[in-house]
Amino acid sequence: MKDGFIKVAACTPEIQVADVDFNVDKIISQLEKCREEGVKVAVFPELCITGYTCQDLFFQNALLDKAMEGVVKIAKTTADSDMLVAVGVPVRANGKLYNCAAVIQGGEVRAFIPKTHLPNYNEFYEARHFAPYRGECAAIDLREYGQLEFIPPMEQTVFVCEEIPELVVGFELCEDLWVADPVSNYLAKAGATLICNLSASDEVIGKDSYRRQLVSNQSARLVAGYIYCSAGDGESTQDMVFSGHNIIAENGSILAESRLFENGITISEIDFKKLAFERRKISTYPASAEWDYSSKDSGFLDKDNISRERFFLEMGETALTRKFAKTPFIPSNQAERNERCHLILQMQSHGLMKRIAHTHSKTVVIGISGGLDSTLALLVCVMAMDLLKRPHTDIVAVTMPCFGTTKRTRSNAEILCDALGVTFREVDISKAVLQHFEDIGHDYNDHSVVFENGQARERTKVLMNIANQVSGMVVGTGDLSELALGWATYNGDHMSMYGVNASIPKTLVRHIVQYYGDTCTSDTLRDVLYDILDTPVSPELLPTDESGTEMTQKTEDLVGPYELHDFFLYYGIRWGFEPSKVKRLAKYAFEGDYPDEVIDKWLKTFYRRFFSQQFKRSCLPDGAKIGSVTLSPRGDWRMPSDAVAKLWLEDIDK
Repeated sequence: MKDGFIKVAACTPEIQVADVDFNVDKIISQLEKCREEGVKVAVFPELCITGYTCQDLFFQNALLDKAMEGVVKIAKTTADSDMLVAVGVPVRANGKLYNCAAVIQGGEVRAFIPKTHLPNYNEFYEARHFAPYRGECAAIDLREYGQLEFIPPMEQTVFVCEEIPELVVGFELCEDLWVADPVSNYLAKAGATLICNLSASDEVIGKDSYRRQLVSNQSARLVAGYIYCSAGDGESTQDMVFSGHNIIAENGSILAESRLFENGITISEIDFKKLAFERRKISTYPASAEWDYSSKDSGFLDKDNISRERFFLEMGETALTRKFAKTPFIPSNQAERNERCHLILQMQSHGLMKRIAHTHSKTVVIGISGGLDSTLALLVCVMAMDLLKRPHTDIVAVTMPCFGTTKRTRSNAEILCDALGVTFREVDISKAVLQHFEDIGHDYNDHSVVFENGQARERTKVLMNIANQVSGMVVGTGDLSELALGWATYNGDHMSMYGVNASIPKTLVRHIVQYYGDTCTSDTLRDVLYDILDTPVSPELLPTDESGTEMTQKTEDLVGPYELHDFFLYYGIRWGFEPSKVKRLAKYAFEGDYPDEVIDKWLKTFYRRFFSQQFKRSCLPDGAKIGSVTLSPRGDWRMPSDAVAKLWLEDIDK
């Protein structure tokens, strides 16, 4: 449970129709395996104690009595466990028969959750045997079946974890999800962050894809974890086939999924602190009301007539099996990655197109260095001019070599501009910078921040003044990762009239340029883009060697690997994780790539710089939001420039 992770399982045992003893033994066997794996919430299929396909055998008291004995037997095996378990069972109450989830913990059946929506169409015939739940309650006396201490209720209930208040578990059964207004909507309004669905969904062509989308979308809509557990091998194949399709989802992401037609246990970990963070952040998400346990007057399936029960969990560290991508901003699937890169380019270029049209700019002016960021910004400028049906010559690309410019980057800048057909200008700023150093009394051999920033600010001055010359606007090139670290010269490359890369992290910039190179039709353009991709990231502000070919300054040697900083940015800022949790996930994701002490070092660097450099982000130029993370002071991120990082830095070492 450390850091909010709870291990959960969807279990599909082998069953035999109407053979309760066989089914109970198989359920208990899987529960033992779940206990060995550290599972805290385990869900079994709908009516799994008897089998979903018993048909008119559900009218037989012998089967119903045996099912009650079976559920009590299962409960007793959990006496020395804190696992919360749900199994499907038919329950007699109020003179009717209900299709229920029996919720079990600590050796007792704690509650029976009845199914609300009964399918009675096509191959389904549930209304012949069961009554739909309409808000009625009943006490189920299990004393004759061996449970003596507690009489469980039959009613809609959510279970609240005493140790982890963010963990609130609700239950629905199969069709309750498939209807237009799912039961889980009301459970979430009542505070449920984990929905468990006990299902017997038969398999037909194409249904697995729809089921997967349904579970994913519902978990996203509710900002919840979702366990979907379906019946499998052993159900009657008289008229249907069941595939045991189990799915575990979290806020729209599929964490784990079983193969069709393979009974077994599907396990993953759901992060309930992450879900609670997102719900707090979404202002339109309804708050769960204060509960009046005596009031049941607000109507069927209103959040105020869903009972709340408490359950306990023993605290401990949850071993992680789910994967955390090293590059969370980048899809792992090639086709999806290409599609995203294409969409990002469209978003960037349409944003810039609007700004050019609105300002009536005759040109756009961009500083081109031969590096990745300025390359991407230039490609976006070209696409924007294409959308406006204007010539590429309306783009003025300016390269401004100085003391640290290498022959490679200078050459690539010119080749790139020539291949794209833009207007290319070179302004050597060396003399101007030297004059400035003389004016302010700075020694050329003092390669301090004055030496570096003097060049960056001179370049920005040149771009702004050229823009005035050509009735243009300056397009910024800095990316999201640089903004997070404050790796920009204030009023230097920090400033522009529109920042097209402002919400693109460095790791993603590389893939977008790669995608453009892979899909362009010009061999010359492709070759220069590939060479730019192979060039180390550098501000090129310190003098080169005498040959002018070797860089003496590499960004990642100074501030750390961008793949680490983008990981820290995603989990620490986007999701608000504590630094200690970010560190844990980074060590898990990058195991074998970086020693622990290296991750600690750069994580401290990230938080120290993120806090100290907020003043630069507080006055950023405009730039469209592209992804889920942006640091615009007018958009997603509002932070005081004088906030103190002490709390976050201390948490890294705890």
